[in-house]
Amino acid sequence: MTDNIPLQPVRHKKRHDNKNRNGCCPWSRCCGMGDFRPRTVWLGHPEKREQRYPRNVINNQKYNFFTFLPGVLFNQFKYFFNLYFLLLACSQFVNELRLGALYTYWVPLGFVLIITIMREAIEEIRCYCRDKEVNSQVYSKLSTRGTVKVKSSGIQVGDLIIVEKNQRVPADMIFLRTSERNGSCFLRTDQLDGETDWKLRLPVACTQRLPTAADLLQIRSYVYAEEPNIDIHNFVGTFTREDGDPPVNESLSMENTLWASTVIASGTVVGVVIYTGKELRSVMNTSNPRHKVGLFDLEVNCLTKILFGALIVVSLVMVALQHFAGRWYLQIFRFLLLFSNIVPISLRVNLDMGKMVFSWMIRRDSKIPGTVVRASTIPEQLGRISYLLTDKTGTLTQNEMVFRRLHLGTVAYGMDSMDEVQSHVFSAYTQPSHELPASRAPAATKVRKSISSRVHEAVKAIALVHCVTPVYEANGVTDQAEAEQHYEDTCRVYQAASPDEVSLVQWTESVGLTLVGRDQSSMQLRTPSGQILNFTILQMFPFTYENKRMGIIVRDESTGEISFYMKGADVVMAGIVQYNDWLEEECGNMAREGLRVLVVSKKSLTEEQYQDFEARYIQAKLSVHDRSLKVATVIESLEMEMELLCLTGVEDQLQADVRPTLEILRNAGIKVWMLTGDKMETATCTAKNAHLVTRNQDIHIFRSVTTRGEAHLELNAFRRKHDCALVISGDSLEVCLKFYEYEFMELACQCPAVVCCRCAPTQKAQIVRLLQERTGKLTCAVGDGGNDVSMIQEADCGVGVEGKEGKQASLAADFSVTQFKHLGRLLMVHGRNSYKRSAGLSQFVIHRSLCISTMQAVFSSVFYFASVPLYQGFLIIGYSTIYTMFPVFSLVLDKDVKSEVAMLYPELYKDLLKGRPLSFKTFLIWVLISIYQGSIIMYGALLLFESEFVHIVAISFTSLILTELLMVALTIQTWHWLMIVAELLSLACYIASLVFLHEFIDVYFIATLSFLWKVTVITLVSCLPLYILKYLRRRFSPPSYSKLTS
Repeated sequence: MTDNIPLQPVRHKKRHDNKNRNGCCPWSRCCGMGDFRPRTVWLGHPEKREQRYPRNVINNQKYNFFTFLPGVLFNQFKYFFNLYFLLLACSQFVNELRLGALYTYWVPLGFVLIITIMREAIEEIRCYCRDKEVNSQVYSKLSTRGTVKVKSSGIQVGDLIIVEKNQRVPADMIFLRTSERNGSCFLRTDQLDGETDWKLRLPVACTQRLPTAADLLQIRSYVYAEEPNIDIHNFVGTFTREDGDPPVNESLSMENTLWASTVIASGTVVGVVIYTGKELRSVMNTSNPRHKVGLFDLEVNCLTKILFGALIVVSLVMVALQHFAGRWYLQIFRFLLLFSNIVPISLRVNLDMGKMVFSWMIRRDSKIPGTVVRASTIPEQLGRISYLLTDKTGTLTQNEMVFRRLHLGTVAYGMDSMDEVQSHVFSAYTQPSHELPASRAPAATKVRKSISSRVHEAVKAIALVHCVTPVYEANGVTDQAEAEQHYEDTCRVYQAASPDEVSLVQWTESVGLTLVGRDQSSMQLRTPSGQILNFTILQMFPFTYENKRMGIIVRDESTGEISFYMKGADVVMAGIVQYNDWLEEECGNMAREGLRVLVVSKKSLTEEQYQDFEARYIQAKLSVHDRSLKVATVIESLEMEMELLCLTGVEDQLQADVRPTLEILRNAGIKVWMLTGDKMETATCTAKNAHLVTRNQDIHIFRSVTTRGEAHLELNAFRRKHDCALVISGDSLEVCLKFYEYEFMELACQCPAVVCCRCAPTQKAQIVRLLQERTGKLTCAVGDGGNDVSMIQEADCGVGVEGKEGKQASLAADFSVTQFKHLGRLLMVHGRNSYKRSAGLSQFVIHRSLCISTMQAVFSSVFYFASVPLYQGFLIIGYSTIYTMFPVFSLVLDKDVKSEVAMLYPELYKDLLKGRPLSFKTFLIWVLISIYQGSIIMYGALLLFESEFVHIVAISFTSLILTELLMVALTIQTWHWLMIVAELLSLACYIASLVFLHEFIDVYFIATLSFLWKVTVITLVSCLPLYILKYLRRRFSPPSYSKLTS
């Protein structure tokens, strides 16, 4: 199996994993955790350990108390943008370079850092609280002082831990004892491997035989366990009891283990802890959380580098026009500082605050209640997703099996005709076969009898061929022993390794034949009349992924009849049952309806036939060489010419509105891949049922391959298919990625849909990583179980669904939703708006800074290229804060279409995948607008200023403020009342502050008519042409969304 292969992560240039895989720190070797070694664990004696083991704590934090501040500062200043402003602020400590007050540079930078540190601190505290909740869960521990309570974080290797029913297993343990009478227990492993099937686990035989659990501390015994590894499906170890006579040695395998993150489904168990902390199988299958940086942030970072290049060019040109006179190198630095507004420091603040607003909007959306934003730094990523990778169980499906169809070949029974089945079963057990209604014609009687007996035989077969065990629990009225004795219906629950099997047994109960008792050797059914039918279980042949079928041989105690029942997938059962002309066709019809189909068959055996089979079967099981092959051959000798009884159709109900949501995503240009730990038949069935694969699409099921040659042939066969969905298993995928990674990913990316089944958690993460590297597109991973955490953390956007599998995925995700259908609105509305608004906001902030820098350049060039600032002190800070901050920031409320339109026309989302809202083209347009407006304002002020220099400042600065306010109004597409308030408030703030700006502006001059007409003319010349161009563009070349809003 592929799950056994440790997958090494592909190195990725943009990863920011600072944690060491093997321990808590790069120096973890000194903690005794540098390399993994096998260990001998003495039962109940953690002090006898041979080496130091890691603490049993869950830690999802990026930083600790000591690394928080250095880590946050490093993550800020490793980007060119912030490092540039730090160097700029530091340069003001040099007298020759100082251009004004220190606060003009340090206050904006400090404000940016405080906002960032506060945001990171809030997220870290939330993460700490979530981890603390898990680590503080209390368990019972067996000790020499009796049973004591211990927190999950206090559990050590060697401790004997008691785990109750429905309690999470806190560490990797060896199963020693159970309270169940049948000497076994069931585990729910969906948080570990994504499989909903309950797993049967067996305790160590030696410890299960002890009279009480306390006796575990009285014996001298130890467990030898292999070194910790990533493989969740295998284990090698031994159990040794030294004080036995003779000493007891038992081999330990997977069926004796209780892995952490699984849940006990039956009884109370006792186990000895063998692995803790970072050595847990579940933790080793989870990648460390990485610091995610949005593609949008990287693009903005790229634009700021271009602006920085422009800053250097402008500074060099200015010095060159001075003919490099005097201390020209100092002049270069002064010009760099003078034009530093070209790279706007307010850009980072505006974008970060914008992200917080977008996150708040997502949380407050009443149409997606319960949605949580855990990573407020990447909401705009949701607007550019190209690949969505989703889990199946609990994400697309509800993980609830419902019986839908019984097909007998000539007649089929659906949900609306189950009462007919019930009447047939009732008549089979209440009417003697010779008592038939006299009014019926003989022919009709024969047909009636035939159908009735066939239905009865089919229901009886379904009630017998399974691995389900009925368990009785006290319900407050009846105690457990009494309920078990009288087969109380209200106290009975079914336990099985598969929810499919439970649904089949529940269905037989609903039609009158109830499974009321079962142990290792017998089974009891109750008829509609209350009679108990006893069956002896002679042989059981369990289901495996290789044989795809299961069988049981039973003896009816009342008649002595021996019957061999079998059920399995149609692909294998077609060759086992007698020839018929309807099986293949009806299986196809039911599969197209999204039903999981099982074929049920029967063969009657004589006593001699069974005795002959049993002798050969026992002999085959005792053979040392080729045991499995010999056993399979003996069983196959029975599997011939079996009577086909019926087909059953079971549906794993989909989550609400999964089909329309997947259709919206498809229409939006997003390719959906399903990655599941479930088996191929189930995954294919769900893909069809959810319309992940549309009706007119072919499905290519990738054949199982193990060698390079086989993979080459299968890839060539797949290459010849067109517009075809791909279904591939984890082991075949591993072989393809090993030898033909590039070719496979190229073909898979062309598929409209891909289904990967039997995927290990690390494999899911590897697929996400390969998609990112091969396509360069953004990925979104959606899951609800612990096995999805690696995939969620690896993706550019991780979305956790809070469901039946717990909150592990939800807590590790960037965004958490309560239902899969909410994903449509999260991407189409919030993702689209966040990206478009961020793009508009960033370009407007750049425009605002370029305007004032252009004016400074014009001013310096007119006054003999002097490195003298045009605006000083408060004017320069006020320009980008109180005078223009609110109107510019109000662009985060702008939207081009209503949310209902965005959901109705997901094609609008497809336009964003090209990255047009923020591109070099749009950036260049805004640069040209800035240069035009800055030049008009400055030359206008120079032409119209009167005798004093202070009039240039008054006219140009007022025109600049008015131009910015008008440009915001020009940019807005849908007005919000807060936008109007922001515009008026900013204008009022400027007018009110003029009283205090007498140091820079002549207060008497601004009250004159001359000032008003000059400012009006300059503002009109700078803005009117842009309004006209906007009108003409809307008139003759409207954008796609405007057609929908008109």
